[in-house]
Amino acid sequence: MTTLTGKVAIVTGASKGIGAGIAKLYAKAGASVVVNYSSSKDAADALVAEIKSSGGKAVAIQADFSKTADIKRLFEETKRTFGTLDVLVNNAGVYAFGPLENATEQEFHREFNTNVLGVITATQEAAKYFGPNGGSIINISSIASVGFMPNSVVYAATKSAVDAITRVTSVELAPKKIRVNSIAPGATITEGIAALGWPEEAVKAVVASIPFGRPGQPEDIARVALFLASDDSAWVTGERITASGGQRA
Repeated sequence: MTTLTGKVAIVTGASKGIGAGIAKLYAKAGASVVVNYSSSKDAADALVAEIKSSGGKAVAIQADFSKTADIKRLFEETKRTFGTLDVLVNNAGVYAFGPLENATEQEFHREFNTNVLGVITATQEAAKYFGPNGGSIINISSIASVGFMPNSVVYAATKSAVDAITRVTSVELAPKKIRVNSIAPGATITEGIAALGWPEEAVKAVVASIPFGRPGQPEDIARVALFLASDDSAWVTGERITASGGQRA
């Protein structure tokens, strides 16, 4: 199994969904994991307890990724707790789906503040806290960033920005031995997706668009994130890896 023994990882938005899947697999691979959450304290604490019960190391730290001060505090607390940092997974994100006419300035800023500014700020902080051997930054994008999904104009725009951030920072941070890559999940079953309450017909249509015939699970994305966090991907940077079962938005 790929190992992260001795590494410290921050996984943002990790109280549930894809973030929780990544945090659990990282801990299983030997990493000390910071489970970041914004408001779901109980879920984050439960995940930390689960990791610890399996012999792993984890701590929950609250930080709202739309707030620069919170992000800076997250890295400071990580340093105090574990002493170093090797991996950052920028998974925290918000979204709302609806037709173009429903897009508002308020929703634009809500999504861009977390999904884009939050990623930039966290990347700035990670670059300060990684050691002389560098580190790995993994941004969670989406197939929506290059697809044509209706009713997703603001969200798709934020994820296109994440792809651009990945490419630019991978070049800029390479002299510091910092690798930056992104993962673009397809339709993945998470608590957030379930809460959207899509009609059964819509769900069937999405599944029908996936060549593998099933939606993704958080574990599917976590395995890619494990590779990108590990030394197995030491020669990989600036890449966008699609993990979608063959689905194209």
